[in-house]
Amino acid sequence: MENKKGFGFWVLIIVAIVLIVFLIIGQTLALIDYDLALNLGLQESEKEIGKVGIAFAKGFAFGDTIFYIPFLVFGILGLLKGKKWGTILMLGALGISVYWPIVHLYAIYIDTEAITLSPEKYISFPIVLSLITIYGLWGIYYLYKNSRD
Repeated sequence: MENKKGFGFWVLIIVAIVLIVFLIIGQTLALIDYDLALNLGLQESEKEIGKVGIAFAKGFAFGDTIFYIPFLVFGILGLLKGKKWGTILMLGALGISVYWPIVHLYAIYIDTEAITLSPEKYISFPIVLSLITIYGLWGIYYLYKNSRD
């Protein structure tokens, strides 16, 4: 990563920080106490996604907590220090940022009988998940174009 830290660099960092906050509140909390996360509106109920859906939600919460969040945290730190490992970790996190929203969007719409979300979620999920995917794709492109060989 070049030493120059322009607007794009700070967009990359700030959005990653926002993602970390949301992941800790929504995913790590669900790993610790799924019912509390559910009551706060941060996870879906068994009625909405079924027992298998709950198992997958907990699986994603575990994966996010042990890989995604650390990749983001250490990616940010490494980028701020101008280290190659920061670019590598952030690229990993950005790949995850592309992958998981696409999985969820597909699952939501492939079988609307198995997943019965509240109507407002059918509006908000595509918007939020699409923005996260776009951020991931843009971030990968940004790091590719601005990293040193």
